[in-house]
Amino acid sequence: MSCQNLQVDGGGTVRLMFQDEAGFGRISKPSHCWCPSGIRPSVPCHQVREYQYAYGAVDPVAGDSHFLVLPKANTVCMGIFLKSLSEAYPEDTILLVADRATWHTTTKLDIPENIRLAFIPPATPEMNPIEQVWKEIRTRGFKNQIFKTLNHVVDRLCDVICSLSNDVISSICYRDWMAFAVEGKK
Repeated sequence: MSCQNLQVDGGGTVRLMFQDEAGFGRISKPSHCWCPSGIRPSVPCHQVREYQYAYGAVDPVAGDSHFLVLPKANTVCMGIFLKSLSEAYPEDTILLVADRATWHTTTKLDIPENIRLAFIPPATPEMNPIEQVWKEIRTRGFKNQIFKTLNHVVDRLCDVICSLSNDVISSICYRDWMAFAVEGKK
């Protein structure tokens, strides 16, 4: 039986989503760039260590996503994110696949009734397709950039997240095995 066809007590369906969080801040990481032959590029760089954290969950099959920008990566902020995710999909039971960060596995985490957590093996970020979304966000909005304030970082982060369509999310995150898990197809 597939996740999409599995009925749950509330009458909704099960939605397979992948979750992670990533820090975005004022520290820059210079990257390669194009310039005419014989010219050495000049890339801005600074070492200010201020961060905000993007919490995200993606449904690779439908391309749906849910993001929040929060000040820390901890249990309290994870709880806020889970509550927001639950409210975004109130009719569905969400099977949320995450890594084993301490704020994901603590018994102090308040998990909404319509969310079930599942964990990837330790030290295997390649198994979490949302990691590719973070890479895309960094490429689209943060490559060779410096920001005057942390608010400018958050503004750019939100702009880039909002520019990601369902088709882009799906093209980045979808894996062939998900068709069987979600749709029951081989």
